[in-house]
Amino acid sequence: MQINYKEVNNNNKEPCMLEQNLTLVTVIYYHDQSLELLHQVKEFPKNEDGRVVISKEFKEGKSIIAVCLGEIEIMNKVGDRILAMVEVA
Repeated sequence: MQINYKEVNNNNKEPCMLEQNLTLVTVIYYHDQSLELLHQVKEFPKNEDGRVVISKEFKEGKSIIAVCLGEIEIMNKVGDRILAMVEVA
């Protein structure tokens, strides 16, 4: 992540993040408190090697299973039918 400095009043400089190219991804994960497979579509920056950099805040409390390029539609996932049966019963 690159940091640039912008000038403010009286020639003081304060750090600011350069505008970055963000990549839209779908992150598939488990929350630490549940066995339900979840997903979220978000934008994250890439590092110099082209890998998506997921923030610590987003990772907290999650076990990430996959990071998919773009927004994907998950039609079925593990546990969907079990949860539906529990809700009906």
